[in-house]
Parts: sequence; C-alpha cells; structure tokens
Amino acid sequence: MRHGKKVPKLGCNYSHRKAMLANMVTSLFDHEAIRTTSARAKALRRTADHMITFAKRGDLHARRQVLRLIANKRVVGKLFDEIGPRFKTRNGGYTRIVKLGPRRGDAAFMCILELVDRPGAEAAVAAEEDLAVAEDTA
Repeated sequence: MRHGKKVPKLGCNYSHRKAMLANMVTSLFDHEAIRTTSARAKALRRTADHMITFAKRGDLHARRQVLRLIANKRVVGKLFDEIGPRFKTRNGGYTRIVKLGPRRGDAAFMCILELVDRPGAEAAVAAEEDLAVAEDTA
C-alpha cells in the first residue's frame, strides 16, 4: 500500500527518477531556466528549492550535501557563489513555473521552470511564449 507516500512517480523507478531529477536540477542551475513537462517541473521544484536552501547556508557541509546530488562542480560553484547569495533575503519560492500549453507530439502539458530573480527573465519568458503561440498557429 502507498498510504502517505507523497513522491510523484513520473513513470520511473527510484534510481531512474533520482538520476533524472539530478540531471534536470543541474541543467536548471546551469541555464537558470528549463523547458519540461508540468509534472516533472512540479517534482523538480522541491529538489531545486532544497538545493538553494543549502546554498544559502554556504558552509562546507551544505556544499557536500549538494555534491551528493549534483556531480558537476562548476554548477555547484555557481550555485554557492551566485545563486545562493542572490536569494539570501528570500524565504522560499525560488522557482517559477510558466505554463506553455500542450506539446505537439503527445499533448503533454509543457512549462518553463525558471529561477525567480534571474536577470533578463521577462524578455526570455515573453520570447518563449511567443514561440509557443507561433507553433500552435502553424
């Protein structure tokens, strides 16, 4: 029985889901925005917010805990040097989900998961939404 289990399965077993979320959170912190399905974005938001909370602490133990999930040391450095201090005064809600609409191939609902206070975010979201509207009309 699955009583009290709040983890979304995402059609994967545990090891696949863990690896997929690790890769996606690495891409999110590297590019500061990714395009994915809404179910994956909602699952990824928990992990990303947890990693940013570690980065706000900034100590060695927090860095080692982040390195358990994110294998890329350059991305971990960016997380602790740039992203963590950027959110120092914010008490959560570090990510934003912008809904785009259904994917053309399988009608999976797509969205953009992005960091909230990233520079140039409004222009990028507007361009991505214009692209999605152009794909729908074509």
